Amino acid sequence: MNFIPLVGRVLFALIFVLAGPGHFTRERIAHAAALGVPLANVLVPLSGILALARGLSLAFGFHARWGAWALVVFLVPVTLAMHPFWTIADPAQRQVQLIMFLKKRASRLEHSDLTAHPRLALRSDRASAGAPL
Repeated sequence: MNFIPLVGRVLFALIFVLAGPGHFTRERIAHAAALGVPLANVLVPLSGILALARGLSLAFGFHARWGAWALVVFLVPVTLAMHPFWTIADPAQRQVQLIMFLKKRASRLEHSDLTAHPRLALRSDRASAGAPL
C-alpha cells in the first residue's frame, strides 16, 4: 500500500484541525467584524467548529467526500470576505492579502480533487493491478 497519499491527506487536513481553535479568539472575531463579516460573534466560532469537524473527517476518511465538499463551501465565502485584496490601497498589504487569497484558492482546488477521489489515500496495490477499488 502506498502511504504517501494518506500522509498528504492527513497533513492537509491538519491545516484545518489546527486552525479551528483560533476561530474562538477575540482577535479573530474582531478581525472578521472589522472586515464587515455579519454576526461575526456567531459565524467565526461556527466556522471554527466546521473547520475542525471537516478537517477531522478528511484526516480519518470518515465521510471524506462530505468533509471535502463542506470545506469547499466553507472556503468560498470565507476567502472572499476575509481576503479582499482588490479593496486595499497599500501595496504591501494588498500583496499579503493576494497571497492569502491565492492560498485559499489552491486549497479549494485540493478539496475539489478530494471530492472526486475521497478514498485516494486508502487505495491498495490492487488498484495498480486493475482490480476494482
